[in-house]
Amino acid sequence: MELLNVAILSSKPLFLSMILLFSLLIWLKLAKRKTLNLPPSPPRLPIIGNIHQLGKLPHRSLRDLCRKYGSLLLLQLGYNPTVVVSSADIVKEIVKNHDIVFSNRPRTTAVDILFYGCKDMAFAPYGEYWRQVKKISVVELFSHRRVHSFQFVRDEEVELLINKIRSASLKGHNFGKLAKRLMILFTSFCIGDMFPYLRWLDVVTGYIPSLKAVNEEFDAFFDQVLQEHRALESDDQVSDRKDFVSIIMQLQKDGMYELDLTQDNIKAILLDMFVGGTDTSTTTTEWMMAELLKHPNAMKKVQEEVKNVVGNKSKVDMEDISKMEYLKCVIKETLRLHPVAPLLAPRRTSASVNLGDYHIPSDTTVLINAWAIQRDPKWWEKPEEFIPERFENSSIDFKGQDFQLIPFGFGRKGCPGMPFGVASVEYVMANLLYWFDWKLPAGQNANNLDMTELYGLTVNKKIPLHVFPISHASF
Repeated sequence: MELLNVAILSSKPLFLSMILLFSLLIWLKLAKRKTLNLPPSPPRLPIIGNIHQLGKLPHRSLRDLCRKYGSLLLLQLGYNPTVVVSSADIVKEIVKNHDIVFSNRPRTTAVDILFYGCKDMAFAPYGEYWRQVKKISVVELFSHRRVHSFQFVRDEEVELLINKIRSASLKGHNFGKLAKRLMILFTSFCIGDMFPYLRWLDVVTGYIPSLKAVNEEFDAFFDQVLQEHRALESDDQVSDRKDFVSIIMQLQKDGMYELDLTQDNIKAILLDMFVGGTDTSTTTTEWMMAELLKHPNAMKKVQEEVKNVVGNKSKVDMEDISKMEYLKCVIKETLRLHPVAPLLAPRRTSASVNLGDYHIPSDTTVLINAWAIQRDPKWWEKPEEFIPERFENSSIDFKGQDFQLIPFGFGRKGCPGMPFGVASVEYVMANLLYWFDWKLPAGQNANNLDMTELYGLTVNKKIPLHVFPISHASF
């Protein structure tokens, strides 16, 4: 006991020195914060910071916090300082003055494992590699010419969908299930991302092993896809009907870009394309159908437009859709109220910058609350209501130039797949409205349709929409 007491007494000066040093560091940090004029912050808890304030629906919780503290908000999410933007004016300032500074993404555990060490486009660091991959996406995959050339894919998929609805046998494919698993893991809480010194717990809990298992399944899937396409390379009949895989493999073969496309590069790019389009279009379609069922006048108006434009033809053509102005208004209004990703993919500052009246330090995570911006009464009359007519005779679009409507992001890191995604939703909805009438189950009132959200990589309806198709076309 005497030896123990001596040890404790002898260690007291060191212990007290550590406390004083720690206190001094905290004081200096707080003093620096006051000097730098950082954005306002809500009270935080020790260690976890503001994590507890995110709630089950972070886009709604953050909107409420911004209403109280301001449209530019600073949170401490574990180890990570995070700025939340809920103002179209601030988004405009970012794009006009600081787009390059805000063009990086945080490198998370999930991104690193699933996307082959950030070799895709969405999460690649801003730089020459990203520029080359972005050029491939914009010029080779998602240009207007390419989107039009992919019409045969949309034709086949819509024909399958219509036939499935007719037979009432909507069953998911294995890829869809695998993509769902990826999205669940992608949005799961990663201890190591919030608290780097506890990263080992992600191994113990099984999170990292699960990420690696899904990555291996995707890797095997893409190996099979690439092998099948190589087997078809000598078939001249498919040369004029190229899909994403064929185009990227041809680019690899031709060496047209200043980029050595390895197998991992190709797989990472394909993962962006496949997963990005697996859930987003179906989620938008479900929300749109739910809103139309809740608003029968809008349903009647858009259905009449589709029927009048298509006439008695045996199929809906893309040329027809270009004439469906009200359908486009319905899609815009759906994406305004129900952006697939209400919090846009996070960004990270590459340098310190002044934004509005506040200082934003380097290496700060930035969340853009598109959901809050798109329901801001400053920009939208009756912002909580579904009113497609607000877009009639309006030039407001979602291409990233109207900052009050940014479901696909903005600036350099905006979504290059927007033209393809919108074309797919337009084509699917036009066909669903042309071939079928839609009814809710007996006894269910459209006015009481549950619109509760379920948060994830995309925000879905918590209770999936169940409707009955009534075929009214017999071609």
